[in-house]
Amino acid sequence: RYVGYLISLAANSYKDFRVGLDCANGSAWMIGRAVFEALGAKTYVTGAEPDGLNINVDCGSTHIDRLKKLVVEKGLDVGFAFDGDADRCLAVDEKGELIDGDKILAICGLDMKQRGELKKDTIVGTVMSNLGLIMMGRENDVKILQTAVGDRYVLERMLADGYNIGGEQSGHVIFLDYNSTGDGVLTAIQLLSVLKRSGKKASELASIMQVMPQVLVNARVNNAKKNNYMDDDVVRKAIEDLEAEFSQDGRVLIRTSGTEPLVRVMIEGKDIEKMDKAAKKLASLIEERLK
Repeated sequence: RYVGYLISLAANSYKDFRVGLDCANGSAWMIGRAVFEALGAKTYVTGAEPDGLNINVDCGSTHIDRLKKLVVEKGLDVGFAFDGDADRCLAVDEKGELIDGDKILAICGLDMKQRGELKKDTIVGTVMSNLGLIMMGRENDVKILQTAVGDRYVLERMLADGYNIGGEQSGHVIFLDYNSTGDGVLTAIQLLSVLKRSGKKASELASIMQVMPQVLVNARVNNAKKNNYMDDDVVRKAIEDLEAEFSQDGRVLIRTSGTEPLVRVMIEGKDIEKMDKAAKKLASLIEERLK
């Protein structure tokens, strides 16, 4: 019944496509192949031999190199990698380059806008969405909303305000018109449908968004103090100065870990060496002040 529903969502036959799938030795191991073969695609599958112990082991969306190799060696049009429970999907273009969750949001969101199906001309991401997604939105008159990290927060915002696409860089993408949560196989179908309609190669579609370099440095602090880092005048001033420094061509994001005694310093921009030096300097200051 589920396979039948997924097949019904495809606008056209995919008989002209050569598609790679990495099913992570998980829950998509049968469904993935069944759906794409039923839709006519020439399908090449890896990570479809689960033994109860090998789920996500050197395969799937958390180990994307296997799919990259498959796509390039077989000369495929596109590849899709799911995680163990198949709620995530990452893609690989015909050159073996990664198409992450942010790029999938950009490609599918812009296609929905062009067809008049993007509700309120808005895509919902998180604070960790790449700056490139926000820049793509500005260039194409698409609003990018950012929630706290986690697909549950993305879904909450979508339901509350009536948006129909949202997700995370990791590949959790929610197409609320078709499902109430992230669904990797559904995401793959939606992306392949855009490829079919556009007549473009996957790399051409992915080029609508430029991924800005990111630097992430963790500051290990006293767990009791991690959520109050802005109460320290020296730390607050250093963060404000850094935000001003990168305000023109980048951004600074400071967030705490929910499970570890860490304050995460993330900087996006164009100069990777400058970003790395600045992030390490701020992380070191935070560690010193909040030890």
